[in-house]
Amino acid sequence: MPVMNQVQIPVVTLSDYTHGSPEERQRFIKTFGDGLKEFGFITLQGHPIDHTLIRKAYELYQEFFTMDLATKKRYEHVAGGQRGYTSFGKEHAKNSSVGDLKEFWHTGPELPAGHPYRAEYPDNVWPEELPELKTVMTTLYADLQNTAEIMLEALGEYFDLPKETFRDMVKDGNSIIRSIHYPPLEEGMDPRAVRAAAHEDINMITLLCEATEAGLEILTHEGEWVGVSALSGQIVVDAGDMLSRVTNEVIPSTTHRVVNPQDGRNVSRYSMPFFVHPYSSCDLTVLDRFVSEETPAKFPPITAGAFLEQRLREIGLLK
Repeated sequence: MPVMNQVQIPVVTLSDYTHGSPEERQRFIKTFGDGLKEFGFITLQGHPIDHTLIRKAYELYQEFFTMDLATKKRYEHVAGGQRGYTSFGKEHAKNSSVGDLKEFWHTGPELPAGHPYRAEYPDNVWPEELPELKTVMTTLYADLQNTAEIMLEALGEYFDLPKETFRDMVKDGNSIIRSIHYPPLEEGMDPRAVRAAAHEDINMITLLCEATEAGLEILTHEGEWVGVSALSGQIVVDAGDMLSRVTNEVIPSTTHRVVNPQDGRNVSRYSMPFFVHPYSSCDLTVLDRFVSEETPAKFPPITAGAFLEQRLREIGLLK
């Protein structure tokens, strides 16, 4: 299928919402909400996340992923791969048995002792070979979480809901940064496999820090694949299954994939999505705002923790 022009994905400037005039603020809310409803994806600029911090994170993970497998697998011991290292080919798309051509590392929140969710989430894993990593990633995590909460607040306003409606679902939630390495293709790799097979994200929204190489594509309503990439300083944002669920699919969880290298560029690709999750006991029942006699609720009640566990089993990270 042909790849369509990527400029159809709306671009929004977060500072218009946080520091703009009333008109700029309303324009951000409308363009952001309309973009998620139409595409499930938008591109974000004017955010507070330091580009040099993102580059430093990539440098450190590039160093980690070039270490020998025995060293890396020392950090692969958290159930479901929810923290630390997950080895190459272990994860697959839902309803697929072919592993994706990637390895990755998960970083979650660093909650203080005594926090009510502290015992619910796995502890972070930090490689002793990279002492800088904890400071870099905890700072980046906090900045990404803050940005996500601002965007979800704007989405509440878009639907004429209390602005904390979506924001409070992810406050101190089980969000994760996934630092991914897609290595160059080699002989012996499964010919059916791709870097990331077509899938939808599990969570509320995802913030995709700009990747080091192209490859991300989304599937349009017309069944065509659209190439999506972020320019320097931009972040691609997409809606996941949990947000689609609570909005009764008013916001779609758009299918996307990462294709294998094109045009002879058989090099490593690094990406760093921030998967924004609610806290485990958060109720994902379809909100009343999206239910009527004409459009009854499409999903039964479930908690975010139960939904996450269900999906982790479907993609091969939990047995």
